Amino acid sequence: MSLELDVPLERRIGKATANRIHKTLGLRTVGELLRHYPRRYLHRGELTDLSRLPMGEHVTVLARVVEVRGRAMANRPGYILAVLVGDRQRTLALTFFHRARRMHEAKEHELRVGRVGLFSGKVGSYQGSLQLVNPRYDLFEGGEDARDVATLVQAPIPIYPAGAGLESWQIARATKVLVAGLAPLPEPVPEQVRAQRGLMPLHQALVAVHAPESMAQAEQARRRLRYEEAFVLQAALLRRRAARLLLPATARPTRPDGLLAAFEARLPFRLTDGQRAVGERIARDLAAEHPMHRLLQGEVGSGKTVVALRAMLTVVDAGAQAALLAPTEVLAMQHHRSITALLGDLAEGGQLGGHDLATRVTLLTGSQPAPARRRALLEAASGQAGIVIGTHALLQEGVQFAELGLVVVDEQHRFGVEQRDLLRAKGSVPPHVLVMTATPIPRTVAMTVFGDLETSTLRDLPSGRRPTSTHVVTGDNPLWVARVWQRLAEEARAGRQGFVVCPRIGGADDTGPEQGLDDLVPDEPGQSQRPPAAVLDTLERLRSEPALAGLRLDMLHGRLPSEVREQVMSRFAAGQVDVLVATTVIEVGVDVPNATVMVVLDADRFGISQLHQLRGRVGRGGEPGLALLVTDAEPGTAARERLAAVQQCHDGFELARRDLELRKEGDVLGAAQSGLRSSLRLLRVLRDEDLIADAREDAAQVIRDDPRLDAEPALVAAIDLLVGDEGEQFLERG
Repeated sequence: MSLELDVPLERRIGKATANRIHKTLGLRTVGELLRHYPRRYLHRGELTDLSRLPMGEHVTVLARVVEVRGRAMANRPGYILAVLVGDRQRTLALTFFHRARRMHEAKEHELRVGRVGLFSGKVGSYQGSLQLVNPRYDLFEGGEDARDVATLVQAPIPIYPAGAGLESWQIARATKVLVAGLAPLPEPVPEQVRAQRGLMPLHQALVAVHAPESMAQAEQARRRLRYEEAFVLQAALLRRRAARLLLPATARPTRPDGLLAAFEARLPFRLTDGQRAVGERIARDLAAEHPMHRLLQGEVGSGKTVVALRAMLTVVDAGAQAALLAPTEVLAMQHHRSITALLGDLAEGGQLGGHDLATRVTLLTGSQPAPARRRALLEAASGQAGIVIGTHALLQEGVQFAELGLVVVDEQHRFGVEQRDLLRAKGSVPPHVLVMTATPIPRTVAMTVFGDLETSTLRDLPSGRRPTSTHVVTGDNPLWVARVWQRLAEEARAGRQGFVVCPRIGGADDTGPEQGLDDLVPDEPGQSQRPPAAVLDTLERLRSEPALAGLRLDMLHGRLPSEVREQVMSRFAAGQVDVLVATTVIEVGVDVPNATVMVVLDADRFGISQLHQLRGRVGRGGEPGLALLVTDAEPGTAARERLAAVQQCHDGFELARRDLELRKEGDVLGAAQSGLRSSLRLLRVLRDEDLIADAREDAAQVIRDDPRLDAEPALVAAIDLLVGDEGEQFLERG
């Protein structure tokens, strides 16, 4: 009997079982259950190590009954059956409560000493010992003789992700019915690729992963299925890239005597070799007649903004406009301020004293006063503004461009698919696209999440930049905390400036999206039970801190009106504020060369990459930077491990890899990758780095030979399944 993967489960395993599986796991079809792979495998001759059972979690263990004691309850009707199961070193208590004597005696007869089986339930504790209360179990036939256990059945026992009301062995029985009738299936992985990589056919892999004859066979099957996940994903990304090459775009070649040349002639610093190399690559992309889709990633302070500005000036020289989309008003204002300062009179197009080649740089945000907004809209629509910088306000229906030639998206992971599409759609022809991230991306994540983009990387820092010295400070040591404020005061009284970063804003209305909380690490064991530090509370406390007496303090957070945020940042940039107490609105893009010290309160609430970004805000001038990470987290916890990594390492790419190692796969792929997470069941982007690279190489060859995949209908179907309603959101990274 040949099973079609889209057949409803109830037609193969019965309505009751199918309903239970759907209720617990959300699976409806044969294919969905066959893709619900075992989490691990057990051997009947290798009993579970009971010393590693996690308290409070649902477990399935393989164990032997070593003792059985039954008795009537003393204070109320009913019976207790106390069973000890164990391996050769430890035991686990199973406690059963029965009201009827016959049920009690039947279970006592089943659970005889020497019997081996799977026991499933939630791990609890009673009188200092681990126990499962009223666990479910599945006993093996025979095996009461301990010498006979290893020879019962040599085949591995699959253990599935299960849930309340549905045990692993019930899933195993259902899959056994399905694989018994499994015939050859359409192959997403082409035959020549399978032969080259030594991969078994799909139907054979599905049988072997659910009902392996040996662990070697199970591993072969899992390798084939992991490879398939990587191959389908890479084929989807590369097909998308190939389709983009067929789209028309207006070439924007470099003009040798234009605005870009005038800008470079007056640059007050020398471009790094990396900036020049990436700039040349982008210039070639812009000169092509199909749209550029490039990801620019780089180390903190590596000069991505200057690279993006050179690209924007190239487009302006070619008679078009560039739009820079930033995720926050603080960052948009910072870009506007720094780009205007870099250009000088080259940004004063049409104004008295402006350069003959000058353009205008316009800022558009959602909270601008009406006159400023009307002026910005007019300059964008008329083409007077060659560069338009803004937040989500750029995406609104009333925003028009005379000729949009380049879209630059900064910190692109903070924008959704629809938002980027709205901005691209404002061009009469598809504009060129440059997306930037200040968080270095490990190679496998770049291949997996950004695989449809060409990638450029900036690693070298401008001359004179030194790594920021980083220290972890134990927050419950009053002397050390006092020294933190003394060091901050010493820097300020030497004419320099500093930041104090808090996880929260605080105040009576401490709810809503603009709390600086979106990227915080969830509560973990060993973290302080008090609320994380808040900007409003911290500012008041620091104003009464003796060490900071006489210093000029101010605050910055997302709930302040935009004009107030602009005033605060302008005063800080001008040196009129000594210490800025802020949320993570200053995490990226803020460039104040005179800032030399960064204090992060409750630093354990932030991730590795975020802490690396924060310390990148200091030491950007000629003076060395200092980052002090204050924490109450207990030594030996995951939180302290993160902080130690940041203290010991200053390479953003290495830290990104460590961050990847410490986080769950779903966190790595991001909240917007829900479709991807539901499709990638076995693939792990760090562990399977080489396999992903092989799959990308193979997929690239298949796409080169057959760009539309006319000869691979099963691969097209697999891609369509992957890039369905949710999957489209992770593929659309450009």
